[in-house]
Amino acid sequence: MPPVLRCTATLPSVICTKQLCRVGPSSRSFSTSPRHEQRTTRARRGLFRWLQTVGQNFANPLESSTNYLSAYNTLGQLKRVVAAAKDNERAKGQTGSSTSADGSKNSSPDGSKASTEIPPESIRDLKPFPLNGAFISQPVLGGMVKEEIWFRIMIEGKSVREVSAELGVEMARVGAVVRLKEIEKEWERIGKPLAHPYQNAINKMLPKTLLAPPGERPNLHETINDLPVHRATGQQIWHPTSESRHFTREDAAKVFDEKLLPADARVPHPELAILHKEQIERLSPQERQERAAARDAIAEKKRAAKAARQAKKEAAIKKVDTGRWEFHFTDVNVDAAGKTGRGHKGVGWRYGQPHDDRTRGKIKIPTSVE
Repeated sequence: MPPVLRCTATLPSVICTKQLCRVGPSSRSFSTSPRHEQRTTRARRGLFRWLQTVGQNFANPLESSTNYLSAYNTLGQLKRVVAAAKDNERAKGQTGSSTSADGSKNSSPDGSKASTEIPPESIRDLKPFPLNGAFISQPVLGGMVKEEIWFRIMIEGKSVREVSAELGVEMARVGAVVRLKEIEKEWERIGKPLAHPYQNAINKMLPKTLLAPPGERPNLHETINDLPVHRATGQQIWHPTSESRHFTREDAAKVFDEKLLPADARVPHPELAILHKEQIERLSPQERQERAAARDAIAEKKRAAKAARQAKKEAAIKKVDTGRWEFHFTDVNVDAAGKTGRGHKGVGWRYGQPHDDRTRGKIKIPTSVE
């Protein structure tokens, strides 16, 4: 059996094993210069300088404001706050200290409240990417605005057009808000968890359109009466006309297409154009209210007639529920298929007869444009 060396363990750097004693690596450095990872480079100093100035604004963000990089200067100060302070100092230098009626002196025309409030955001503060100055962050709808849209449509029974005109939100966005709110309320009903913390965090980073107080003018979220581009107006037409003729928008629409409506009728909210015309005509408020009431009555009659037709159509359908499926039976007239038997109101027009696309001598190229 080979002899085994026993360690006396007098030095702290000696490591004992079962059979051999080995000396471990020494922690002593034979170089007086620091290692590469311990050196304070220029980039490292700039990083800590940024964390102590501008970075503090993102560690402790503002509550009711966006926090984009382009909104702060190199010292970590809001540019709009610095600009407002300079404007106040300039106004103070021009006007001086003014003495009020009770003998008190105000150092600024607006008092001390103007110096403590944060000015509203400008376009310069809504650029999240410093290297892309053309990109501007657009506002999103606040939570109360979405709830108000859903309440007015689903509870009060207003139309999408009315809510869009009242709150200054486009009709397509109003419909999207109602659909998403219905999904959200359905998830809340079945107990499905929602990502409210994520939503709140995102809303703090983006500009928002808030709900105006009662009795005040609503905050306009976007333009709601932009004219949609019709495909018939994509071409450029030189239409000669006499100077003595009164060329209107109706005439311009007829030049592009005989069935094309004028611009006043194709906008999403033609009633707003009518109201503007009545203001230009200098009508009295009473006359404008009477005309608006007459238009509302006509629109209400049309909606009631449409609802009655839809209800009559639904009542004519016989429904049989088997538990798994629900069959719908509708009475159909035989003559609805037409003389050729291919009428779209007939039964089986999709699969009752084969298409004649490959019939010999069939002309598939249109011979006229209507």
